[in-house]
Amino acid sequence: YSDTTGYKPSREPGQEQDPDRWMPISFAHPDGRPGRFTPPGLTPQWGKVQCVGVDDPATFRMPGPPKAGSEQMKKEVDECIEANATLSLRQKAIVEFMRDGPRSTGQSGHWLRFAQDLSRRDKFGLDQDVKLFFSIACVVHDAFVVCLSEKYYWDSSRPYWYVRWFYKGKTVKGYAGPCKGVKRIPAEEWHPYSPDTFVTPPFPGYPSGHATASGAASRMLELLAGSDRFEFMAKRRAGELTEASCTTYEMQANEGVLAKDIPASREMDLALPTFSSTAEMAAESRMLGGYHIRVDNEDGLKLGRKIAVTAWPRYKAYWEGTAPEPK
Repeated sequence: YSDTTGYKPSREPGQEQDPDRWMPISFAHPDGRPGRFTPPGLTPQWGKVQCVGVDDPATFRMPGPPKAGSEQMKKEVDECIEANATLSLRQKAIVEFMRDGPRSTGQSGHWLRFAQDLSRRDKFGLDQDVKLFFSIACVVHDAFVVCLSEKYYWDSSRPYWYVRWFYKGKTVKGYAGPCKGVKRIPAEEWHPYSPDTFVTPPFPGYPSGHATASGAASRMLELLAGSDRFEFMAKRRAGELTEASCTTYEMQANEGVLAKDIPASREMDLALPTFSSTAEMAAESRMLGGYHIRVDNEDGLKLGRKIAVTAWPRYKAYWEGTAPEPK
């Protein structure tokens, strides 16, 4: 697991920004210590880890994100700003349901839990469970290997820096912090809907890891179940990870004015009718939260689904006893 790539970001915080390249972001200390720390690029070597069901991550090369000077990039950054400034309670619950940050199961564990739901629903036996959990664990592993290979190939930035580049010296409407809702703020203070102790994952943006893993796992569950039907309900408390002590009126405040005519309860039911729509919810949540622009997520879903379809015959060959020797 040692990093042998020698990866270095093109810029460090405080230096002039290259909007088309990833740059580290400083976090507050989780234990409350004063000051901040800046995580380096996380696991740049992961794209070189051996996969189970695919041979070469480079065969999945994606088209890449739009350039910072393009109309598409400006449109997608503006969409992210607008989403961040207008999050409903339900959308905040979706962002946190799919966030899977530090000290969580991660996306692999999230989709293994969905696999448990499928197993219980369809009363799988031991033989089916072995195939189910093997396939989901392997496909998410393979998805992250391919995804990290792509991330460090494209080395793209994230909304945190895009907003600062496009709107330098101007104000935008955005998340004002816990219990403060939204207000107009300097672009240099724009912040995803996340705690200051984990602003955004510390590696390049394109493609989204959540979307890639979710696209892969959802398609694998569909292949294993024989249909896309899921029909489960997830229960969440809006703001539980970001604004745990706030009222809904504080959470939805606008320019310092407490919200009115909204529910006092933060309890939310999130419908998960199909595996594919659950993956799409995971992808959409990354744009809503301010961690990715839309293309990161849409291309991530496509990538994950392609990985699952490619790997499926190899996974089956392992339990059928026909798999080739590893290369």
